[in-house]
Amino acid sequence: MFSKIEVNGPNAAPLYSWLKAAAPDEEGNEDIPWNFTKFLVSADGKSVKRFHPKVTPEEIAETL
Repeated sequence: MFSKIEVNGPNAAPLYSWLKAAAPDEEGNEDIPWNFTKFLVSADGKSVKRFHPKVTPEEIAETL
């Protein structure tokens, strides 16, 4: 059910390729530099925003 996947580079999983392209970081970089980078996706499947790993779920909820 779970396996290790790549999130950066040419072998990145398609989901992460889409998320990164739809929501680059504040500096315009697409690569994920660290674990726990968070992506908010709407109920209709649209990318809403990307969050730094240190942002808590509670902080994300405050932005809605």
